[in-house]
Amino acid sequence: MLDAFAKVVSQADARGEYLSGSQIDALSAMVADGAKRMDAVNRITGNASTIVANAARTLFAEQPQLIAPGGNAYTSRRMAACLRDMEIILRYVTYAIFAGDASVLDDRCLNGLRETYLALGVPGASVAAGVNKMKEAAIAIANDRNGITQGDCSSLMAEISSYFDRAAAAVG
Repeated sequence: MLDAFAKVVSQADARGEYLSGSQIDALSAMVADGAKRMDAVNRITGNASTIVANAARTLFAEQPQLIAPGGNAYTSRRMAACLRDMEIILRYVTYAIFAGDASVLDDRCLNGLRETYLALGVPGASVAAGVNKMKEAAIAIANDRNGITQGDCSSLMAEISSYFDRAAAAVG
């Protein structure tokens, strides 16, 4: 896993080039928004259990066949596995937010997840719907203006949204 800084330096080094002005400007902007980034990660992390539980509750209300006898989340063991997977995806999304780079999410969480779900008969569209429900809650929590570093957070919210979209696409 590389953070945004190591990735930019590694790419420039591989090309045998200096960092460009635009690369330095992008990294400077990331540093300037660092407090907002950490606020977002802290808020999502601090509310992770609620985000996962509410997303699952809403998903199961919309798709009751998942928790009905024979459903993929039927029995407490399968339900626990479903909640665990949602929590793991959310945790890796927070790592990506903190690093400003999706590689940790891809490499450690999403790589091969669709194939695993297919082999286990887990409905990928339902997992993707659950990820999207977590996204809605996480964005609402992270974008709440009370008690956080003030400023324009639209690009950070778009970045956070992209990590959830990446996860949903990987399993869906």
